[in-house]
Amino acid sequence: MRDRRLGVAVWVKNTRAAKNLRKFGTIHYISKRLHYVSMYVDANQIDETIRIMEKLHFVTKVERSHRHEIPVEYNNARPDKAKEYDYKQEKSQVMALAETLLNEESIHTKVASP
Repeated sequence: MRDRRLGVAVWVKNTRAAKNLRKFGTIHYISKRLHYVSMYVDANQIDETIRIMEKLHFVTKVERSHRHEIPVEYNNARPDKAKEYDYKQEKSQVMALAETLLNEESIHTKVASP
């Protein structure tokens, strides 16, 4: 089974040197314009890894991701209006409209047939 990983943003002076961060975890993205590296590190070794990365000469700052702390299930969410819509009522309205159209056609055919 896969170990739990946490996201880390590493701000670097030079993006060429950022390839050296591969030994600390999995690199997800390297931004050449903003000079940062987005990567994943094992959760059980994250404190030690951050301490080692901060000592590197090309690293300016290391930030942890707080995405794992954000809840993804919401209890007090408002219900969706589309799910509350009664489609049976709409079907009965369509059927009533079709019936009136058929009645009108039969009236027109009776008038035109004598």
